Amino acid sequence: TTLARLVSEHPLPPRDAARILAAVARAVHHAHLQGVLHRDLKPSNILLCLEQLNDSGERKNHAEAAENPLPGNDSEPPWGLAVEFGVPLVADFGLAKRVEGGQSLTATGAILGTPSYMPPEQASGSRGRLGPASDVYSLGAILYEMLTGRPPFQAASSVDTLLLVLDQEPVAPRRLNPQVDRVLELICLKCLQKSPDLRYHSALDLAQDLEKFLAGERPSVWSGSFLDVVAGLLRETPHAPVLENWGLLWMWHSLKIFLLCVVTNWMLWQGVREHWPYLALWSVGLVTWGAIFWQLRRRGGPVLFIERQIAHVWAAAVMASIGIFAIEWLNADRFGVLELSPILAVVAAMVFVVKAGMLSGIFYVPAIGLCLTAIPMALYPQVAPLLFGTASAICFFIPGLIYHRRRLHSQRTPTPP
Repeated sequence: TTLARLVSEHPLPPRDAARILAAVARAVHHAHLQGVLHRDLKPSNILLCLEQLNDSGERKNHAEAAENPLPGNDSEPPWGLAVEFGVPLVADFGLAKRVEGGQSLTATGAILGTPSYMPPEQASGSRGRLGPASDVYSLGAILYEMLTGRPPFQAASSVDTLLLVLDQEPVAPRRLNPQVDRVLELICLKCLQKSPDLRYHSALDLAQDLEKFLAGERPSVWSGSFLDVVAGLLRETPHAPVLENWGLLWMWHSLKIFLLCVVTNWMLWQGVREHWPYLALWSVGLVTWGAIFWQLRRRGGPVLFIERQIAHVWAAAVMASIGIFAIEWLNADRFGVLELSPILAVVAAMVFVVKAGMLSGIFYVPAIGLCLTAIPMALYPQVAPLLFGTASAICFFIPGLIYHRRRLHSQRTPTPP
């Protein structure tokens, strides 16, 4: 029988799922050592054999199997599996590819593999080389299905499934099956990271972590140092490349927000004590620039879905900022001019927190910086707008410059044949 038929009935007990995948991962690692990538690992390609076979094709007895474990498996032979489920064997190497110098592992004009178990780098159909981490992703998808009874991504059509693979994160296994151990969930989700660099570097590493989990030991996925945790928090997400479309616009935005704050502070120094001029200035300034900003982006090429999401966050921040001045104007008897201006820094910080989650963890740094800026703004109200303008300009200009340079570099770099 196949693993697909077994999983179609119900999710497997988590420890049994870990045992099966550990054996499969070691078999896949054995193929990798021979320079072969499978590229189409899925439950239907995992055969469950109730007996192991010797070199002559005859069934081994238990003693013989114990003396001669499966290739690449130097751990305890999985005879506990064989009793109930069978020994897992990897089959169907029809899409397998030998790893040789610089060859692309995708066919021109075609995407090879099964969408629900396909890594993003394979689903994109790009010419970048696949590697062992690509098969690790598929192993993680198999583990996910064993734990939850469904693959990590599944839609009505293959195209929709591919879009999910490229753009969405899988639902945590424990949300679908509360019986899944937290450590096993972390192992599974590490395999399913969008970036190959964030997955296990080899199928052997995955197998060893699963075996440590089964033995009650601490797997590598659970033993990251504080610096590893911080580095992971600050990493870019798969959506970060869209920032190359915004780099130059962010640099212009930094100039706009700085000038707006300079004019605001000049009005304060000139003794303007009415609330409506500040409300008018920020309303016209933010709305007008927002419209220009969006039109400039649209002229730069197609706007992706993730960019539209970020645009909605920006629009909400604009409304919140205008709302601060409107509240001061409506409650002029209670608030002096710009008395609530430190909240502007907090609103801007929240925007960067959202960007950190969607684009790159490095945006937590400007988020913290802007939150801290609210303190001197409250302590020194006579220069509060200038403080906010300076901090905001820095927070937009530096990443804008970085991603603008990346765009220029990518435009100068020739596409590999």
